[in-house]
Amino acid sequence: MADVPKLRADLGIAAPDDLYEALIKAHEGLSQEQSNLLNARLIFLLANHVGDDAVLHEAIAAAREGIA
Repeated sequence: MADVPKLRADLGIAAPDDLYEALIKAHEGLSQEQSNLLNARLIFLLANHVGDDAVLHEAIAAAREGIA
């Protein structure tokens, strides 16, 4: 049986604060609709980069945890 890919849960970003700042700046001056579109585009670009459906479904479930 082949190894099943797992969602990486450890910190893999070298400069998380810088990334957060870049994300916030990317939304500056956008309407809520434009901001939502930016988020959707970013999610699909990154999902395509990951390219593993099992990992992506695990990420969706993890992101949904704790949200009522």
